[in-house]
Amino acid sequence: MYIVIIGGGRIGYYLTKTLLNEGHEVVIVEKEAPLVETLNNEFGSVCVQGDGCELATLIKVGTERADMFIAVTGEDPDNLVSCQIAKHRFNVKRTVARIRNPINEPLFKKLGVDVIVSGTNVILEYIQDEVPTHSLTHLLDIEEGEAIVVIKIPENAETIGQPIRNLEISDDNKLLLVINADRKNRIPTKNTIIKAGDRIIATTTRDKEEDLRRSLTGLE
Repeated sequence: MYIVIIGGGRIGYYLTKTLLNEGHEVVIVEKEAPLVETLNNEFGSVCVQGDGCELATLIKVGTERADMFIAVTGEDPDNLVSCQIAKHRFNVKRTVARIRNPINEPLFKKLGVDVIVSGTNVILEYIQDEVPTHSLTHLLDIEEGEAIVVIKIPENAETIGQPIRNLEISDDNKLLLVINADRKNRIPTKNTIIKAGDRIIATTTRDKEEDLRRSLTGLE
């Protein structure tokens, strides 16, 4: 998928990192030159300096071919305006906007923004529902060497029907939350049964991510 992100701050940064790791094509629009330089130094030439509310900028980044348009600046009016341009000028099918003030949500809905969210993880969850993903999704780094990941249990997982206590999970990993196929959340215990479609949110170290995936799915 080709995804345009407006806003290169903390949320834009983590979204870009995750989406690039998933193999998507991403471009970021950011006003501030220092942020543009930082993003391009880390991710390559993915960030364009400009105003996401300006038509010329959105033409420059190829918004007409975008599959998804995500506005995550710190300003609700900017996010609304840029999504409106993407939707009505470029016919982007999916627009996602961050809001900081909940009082603005009815207006965003009335003006046709497809998804209105207020945090990084909610945006990522929406994207993961919309597009095919690998069984392990790296969400973000929380400190040196440690990360938060989501592992989806596929239909062919060998661990389905087993309690967590039967799985070989190292002490480096901590299971935080299980989201089942019906989007119901529960805190995992040793007696929690693994089910197809579960998404398990966990902390782990970067070098142990694949080990954790294998432990939870039983698959290589």
